[in-house]
Amino acid sequence: MMARRLSLSLTFAILIAFLAVTASVSRANWPSNRASASAPSAAPAPGASGYHLLKKIKLGGEGFWDYLAFDSPTRRLFISRGTKVVVLDVDSEKVVGEIPDTPGVHGIALVPDRANGFTSNGQAGTVSIFDLKTLQVIGHAQADKNPDAIIYDPASKRVFAMNGRSGDVTAIDVASGTVAGTIAVGGKLEFAVSDGAGHIYVNVEDKSEEVQIDSQKLVVTARWPLAPCKEPSGLAIDVKHRRLFAGCDNKMMAVVDADSGKIVATPAIGDGVDANAFDPATGFAFASNGQSGTLTVVHEDSPDKFSVVEDVPTQRGARTMALDPKTHEVYLVTADFGPPPAPTATNPRPFPTLVPDSFVILIFGR
Repeated sequence: MMARRLSLSLTFAILIAFLAVTASVSRANWPSNRASASAPSAAPAPGASGYHLLKKIKLGGEGFWDYLAFDSPTRRLFISRGTKVVVLDVDSEKVVGEIPDTPGVHGIALVPDRANGFTSNGQAGTVSIFDLKTLQVIGHAQADKNPDAIIYDPASKRVFAMNGRSGDVTAIDVASGTVAGTIAVGGKLEFAVSDGAGHIYVNVEDKSEEVQIDSQKLVVTARWPLAPCKEPSGLAIDVKHRRLFAGCDNKMMAVVDADSGKIVATPAIGDGVDANAFDPATGFAFASNGQSGTLTVVHEDSPDKFSVVEDVPTQRGARTMALDPKTHEVYLVTADFGPPPAPTATNPRPFPTLVPDSFVILIFGR
């Protein structure tokens, strides 16, 4: 009996010790609310980004679309729609105005410090200048053939229009609305960004290269091949860490050192990308993929390490986007599609037809 009691006591002591060790290990793995409150937030590990569809706003109307621009102070989304720009108040979900007579409009550049905006009118080869408050057109500037992407550079106080067919860039002085000069680049120019320190970067789609431009001297200062990236379109920038994010047609995001042109990383994205964005507050880089119907979210773990967090389901055709850096919301647009018309000699790859009155705004957030 004594031996049995000793055996039971020994067993019980071992069990108590095991439970104490287990509890200690478990507590070590529990998150500390006190530490979380005082320490800076850690970079999110790869996994769910938290982005999901918050709202879908039906706008309807006719015509295809291209780039978007978001004005955070007024909560207005500018949407290119063929021959006009539609302006939507995203909180009231109401159209508050239109910028008319912009034939073949592609992009919108906002200049908040002058309360002006600029549109690139591809068919007309012009740039419309409008008042940001009243949305009234107040002037025009002559560009070259098919001005496509258009951006504002605060360092030079100029707007730059990328002329897709003539392969050059038109620089417009925002104060006078006059052309300051034209930069010969060559190739099919796609989207561009400014680093705010005197450099413009533009994707050359048919050459798969990145071009750096001096925004003051209006000259090309570097040309960098983007291989293995093919046919880059969308472009975004992390100004602090000097990183460019180019959306490539072969389903990758080329992360480029903005000073050396070195390819830092090539995270996988979806099919049919046409726009990219970067949120410095969260470290997320985005690619909107129209063919896949996804929004790829990539996290900047460090300036030289990037992780694909997830591909958020969106809707087919949602290929262009705008980011609100204050709320971190992402805005996409698309519509429903029918079968494409029969190919012709002049149009061997026709676009699908749009289902009437199906145009929508998709708002994604965390």
